[in-house]
Amino acid sequence: MTSTTYDSQNIFAKILRGEIPCTKIYEDDHTLAFRDITPKAPQHILVIPKGAYTDIVDFGTKASPEEITQFYRAVSKIAGQENLQVEGFRAIANTGLNGGQEVPHFHIHLLGGKKLGAMLPE
Repeated sequence: MTSTTYDSQNIFAKILRGEIPCTKIYEDDHTLAFRDITPKAPQHILVIPKGAYTDIVDFGTKASPEEITQFYRAVSKIAGQENLQVEGFRAIANTGLNGGQEVPHFHIHLLGGKKLGAMLPE
């Protein structure tokens, strides 16, 4: 991705506008978190900024210091709220075609609830 053009019709933008429902587990002024509808682990949470950022590079480059701080603090709050830190979890931000990004809106996957195994196939 790393495109400067944000697609306002992507699924996460529609979720943020309330056009598509989600199972919300956390929300503040800058962040929304909800359960993935096709979970890859017993706990699979998507954490997205409310701003229009295509990927982690776009977010890190264009978001305000307050947005960045609040977003990552929200990730920590959600991990605590969902007890992910007890047994461990994985936080993934896929970026671009080779990184496996499917939705062109920056998001972090929080995965836990079981031993996840190797990060990449060998």
